[in-house]
Parts: sequence; C-alpha cells; structure tokens
Amino acid sequence: MEPYELTVSAAAEALRARDLSPVDLVDSVLLRIERVEPRTGAYVAVVSESVRREAEEAEREIAATGPRGPLHGIPMALKDVIDAEGLPTSASSRVRDGHRASANSTVAARLSRAGAILLGKTHTHEFAYGLTTPQTHNAWDERRVAGGSSGGSAVAVATGTAVFALGTDTGGSIRVPAALNGVVGLKPTYGLVPRTGVTSLSWSLDHVGPVTRSVQDAALVLEALAGPDPGDPASLPVVPGRYAPGAGEDLVGMRVGVPRNYYFDHVAPDVEEAVRDGIAALRDLGAQIVDVEVPMTRHVQAVQWGLMVPEASAAHAQTLRTTPELYGSDVRALLEAGELVLAGDYVRAQRARTLMRDRWLELFTHVDIIVAPSVPAPAATAGQDGLRWPDGSTEAVSDAYVRLSAPANITGFPALTVPAGLDREGLPIGMQFMGRPLDEAGVLRAGAAFERVTPFGLGRIAPGAAA
Repeated sequence: MEPYELTVSAAAEALRARDLSPVDLVDSVLLRIERVEPRTGAYVAVVSESVRREAEEAEREIAATGPRGPLHGIPMALKDVIDAEGLPTSASSRVRDGHRASANSTVAARLSRAGAILLGKTHTHEFAYGLTTPQTHNAWDERRVAGGSSGGSAVAVATGTAVFALGTDTGGSIRVPAALNGVVGLKPTYGLVPRTGVTSLSWSLDHVGPVTRSVQDAALVLEALAGPDPGDPASLPVVPGRYAPGAGEDLVGMRVGVPRNYYFDHVAPDVEEAVRDGIAALRDLGAQIVDVEVPMTRHVQAVQWGLMVPEASAAHAQTLRTTPELYGSDVRALLEAGELVLAGDYVRAQRARTLMRDRWLELFTHVDIIVAPSVPAPAATAGQDGLRWPDGSTEAVSDAYVRLSAPANITGFPALTVPAGLDREGLPIGMQFMGRPLDEAGVLRAGAAFERVTPFGLGRIAPGAAA
C-alpha cells in the first residue's frame, strides 16, 4: 500500500509510531496529484512548495515532542469557498478573480492548530450553487459528473489526492458528491461547525463538514472542527466532544427508522437493493428496525428552494447588478430568479421549516437514527439533463440529487453518507444516516458499524483513478 492510500487514522498511527514521516506522506500524495489530477480536475490550485515546508516542520515537531493529535502531518484540501490566509478563494467563479483571503477561516485555523497540512483548494460548482461541479470528473468514471457542490473535495479524497477534505453542504453538497464517488461525507448539526470565513450560499442552510475515506476519519476531523465561534451568529455554545466510535461496537439497543414514504419513492432499483441490504446488515448488528412515516415530505422541495434561492440572491445582490456577465449562465439564472421571490413567500418557507423541524423532533422520540438512500441514483453522465424513473416520469438531475438530502439541511439535523455498494455499471451507491440534533456520536456509531460489515470495503481508492 502506498502512503496516499492510507486513511487518516491509519496514517496518524504510522506517523505516531515513526513508521512513516510527514514528508514521505506528503510526497506520495503530491506524486499522486501529478498523475491523477489531469484526468479528474479536482483542484483549483495546489500549493506544493508550502506543503513540503509544512511537512518538514511537522516531521521535526513529531520527532521532538510527538504528534499534537491525529491530524498532525496529514495532508488535506479545502473546498474553494473556505478561506485560507494568503490564498485565493475563487468559489470557482470569474466574479472572484483577483480575490485573496486576508485571514484564515475558523475551520482552516482549527485544522492548522491540529497540525493538518493544506495541499490546496478544490473545485466547487460556482459559488456552491449547483449539484454537478462541471469542472471535475467523477472518480470512478470520467464521463460522469462528480456531484456537487463539493465535487472537487469528494474526488480528491476518492482518488487519493487528499487524505481528507472539507466541503460545504446547503442542500446535500457534501453528501451528494461523497455518495457519487464512494467516500464518506458528514453534514454536522447546524451551528456545530463554524462558518466564519466561508463564502455563504444560504445562511440558514449552510453547513461545513468533512469528506473522508472512513467514518472513523470523519469523527476525528469533526473533533478538530467543532465548537463555538463568536464570529458565526449561528454557532452553538457546545463544548466539543468525542465523536469517534468504539472499535467493534455493535448496534444492540439502537432503534433504526426506515421510511415507508418519500425516501424510496423514485429511487433506482440498484440503489434501493443496496440500501435494503444495508438495513438488513444493521439488523444483524443488533439494531431494532422500525418503520416510520416521514412528516411533511410534500413540502421539502418548496421549503428548500424557498429558503435557498432568495438568501443566495441577497448575498449576491451587489455583484449581480455590477458584473452579471461574470456568472455562469446556470447560476446567474438562479440568482435572478431569487430576486423575484416575495418576502411573504420567504417568511412562509421559514414557518414551514419550523413546523418540519418540530415534526422531525417528534419522529426522533420513536427512533435513534433514520436510514435511507443518500441519492436516488448513481452519477449521471456529464451533460445529462434528467433521470427517467420506472413509472415513466422524469426528474431534473439537480432536483433528484437534492431531494433526499435537503430535509437534513432544512431541519439542521446531522446526516452522514457511507458507501453501500456498486450498481450494475460499477458506480458507487451511498447510504444515509440521519440523527437528532447534536447526536453526531450516534450517527457515526451506526455508520461505522455498517462500514465494518459492508462488502464494499473501507478506505477504498477509486479504481477509475488508477494511474
């Protein structure tokens, strides 16, 4: 196994035992980037010189005093809506030409204090406002979309060009590309991870979280990120906890809700089969399976778009008026449409969100987690406009990908996607675990238990990225 193939936890153990140096790990990842990046297009920019300097410094520090923690000396990437001091934050948009961050975002600062090494910035769908990330190719099949908007981060992790990465999730933008590229993606509880220094798409829906190759890794990264921040008005006054699940832990006593409605409607047969098999595996691990009715499902799309579209347009109001020609046509159309949303409609969407959150809290008095597909179908072909379902109906690709992930953004509840298998064309399928607010530990426990028994494997590098 090459160093770039290691998960965070495996690399951390090798660094702690002095079986691997940060320099060797970084060099392995940089070489992997040279070989793979021309085909995948995950990165906006790679900062090779500073990466090597930081690796040498980490090597000296670990030799002298031992690692600061499990992220010390681990090379990672940031989605290019997250500020890193001295580097551009382009948001993959011409609107940001010439921009350079004057300070670290809170999450970048926390990762730096933990000793993680920044490789570079990864592509996003422009301003995180889309579900495909067109600049980036799927890690398993270059003809297919990477998913979005954190497509660059997911592909970098899936191909071994980053050991972990950060993304943002407004309607599924961590979980969708993670599922489509066969990696783990975590959207924490709203407000648990600060967004100071992160370009906003929709302030009331935006989340920051990790993309990794194992559930254990997601927990380790979350431990470094979580905690209050006075710079983010939505930040929760929660003392960071321990999220890493115990080794070999079963699910005896855990009540797992399986939706009777919505989450298995208009889902590709291979996706449903893989997730149903995953649910059976959870039962074998000791979980109690409980059928549940998901509330207010007919309002999901209206509430998601009713919140996101006007908030995004408000954030871009000035540049949309002064330099509209610099936006991509798809994003510009959405931003212009958002300016037509009435204030009363936005208020009604906020009221509906409150009702939906209350109904979901009631649902979670009967179960501990809910398990469902992450996305209804594997990665679409680039340029594909829609998906056709067995009943003959069609759905836009972006609508399909956001449909199953949006409820966790609307409610703010934690949600995790874990690889659950492959479809008949060899494309990844993701299974989603959702929990009550601030129960990241329970969600990660369930995801880690499933990960240990799924035949899909742990920490897998995408075979389509072979070089």
